[in-house]
Amino acid sequence: MMKAFTASLLFLMITGTVVAQSDYKESSNSFAKYSKTGDLKDLENAKKFIDATYKTRRDSSNKKVNVLRAMIYSSMAYSDSTRKIKNDKDPIEIATSALSKIRPRDLDNFQGEVRYIKQNLAAAYIYKANKSIENQKLEEAYADFLQVQKLGSKGEDVTYNLALLATQTNKIDDAIVYYKKLVDSTDADASKYLELADLYHKKGENQLYLNTLQAARTKFLNNKNVLFQLVEVYAQNKSYAAIVPIIDEAIEFEPENIHLIYLAGFANENERNIEAAKGYYTKVIGLDDGNYDANLALGLIHLNTFLQDKNNLEAQYDAQNYLLKANEIKPYAVNTLRGLALFYEAADDITQLDRVNMLLNQLSNN
Repeated sequence: MMKAFTASLLFLMITGTVVAQSDYKESSNSFAKYSKTGDLKDLENAKKFIDATYKTRRDSSNKKVNVLRAMIYSSMAYSDSTRKIKNDKDPIEIATSALSKIRPRDLDNFQGEVRYIKQNLAAAYIYKANKSIENQKLEEAYADFLQVQKLGSKGEDVTYNLALLATQTNKIDDAIVYYKKLVDSTDADASKYLELADLYHKKGENQLYLNTLQAARTKFLNNKNVLFQLVEVYAQNKSYAAIVPIIDEAIEFEPENIHLIYLAGFANENERNIEAAKGYYTKVIGLDDGNYDANLALGLIHLNTFLQDKNNLEAQYDAQNYLLKANEIKPYAVNTLRGLALFYEAADDITQLDRVNMLLNQLSNN
């Protein structure tokens, strides 16, 4: 009785093995056919047979079975993006699970296959990420690109997508790490430097902000955006000595940009390049006769010359004209009134001095 049971069990095991081997072979043949035709029907047949093979613990732990299963399901994950072939789980998950069952020491024997599996999975995650981006699901897209990176895809496009998505999901520190990789390890364009600089600015890392802009300026000498942003940072930091050598390049890009031309005058004035400053302020007035700041600046420059030499009639005339023009534009601007008070005192015009001082007193009491 015992012998008959043993024989029967042995027969079942042999039969099961034969069936498993037959299903594996059928699956392999169908997948080979799919590889040539690209027909999803062949891929679905390969899936059907590999699923049949995968029913026993022994077969589900077999490295060859898992390699083929991972190849089939990773192909499905990428090629069948609309999921026409029905599965209980996402093909990405099934392929990843099969791949994880292959012992690390065995992976070296399947390098080509593993590379194929990972490339398909990476492509499938990228497809998912792009769909998430279309639907404004940026956190999901970021998670998908992280999976792409884990699969070994460390290309510039993957890193840049991670940098952008980290920025958009307010992961500023992570975004900086990705942008630093791009700037340090690839031929990053000017926009990536500016995006990194902006992140440092958001964090209040002002020195790193400036350093990044300066590095971009060194690499992209003719880039307008880099130059303009650097000029603005220097202006905010009151680094007028740094503005003077580069401001003319900025003005060449926009010859009628009043803000830039006035800044050129202001920077040169602060660096005691008075004649150059006068030239820039005059250019501003040429573009905009009613520009208050330029008229006041020229009025005060000529006033200073007149105060140093009261016999300088040209300086006296110019100081009066520009200060009065500034006062006409902004009648109650205190800086202009103070300049006029100094002028009338130096010119011994008591009547006008009293008028201006009275107006200053009224403004100070309000």
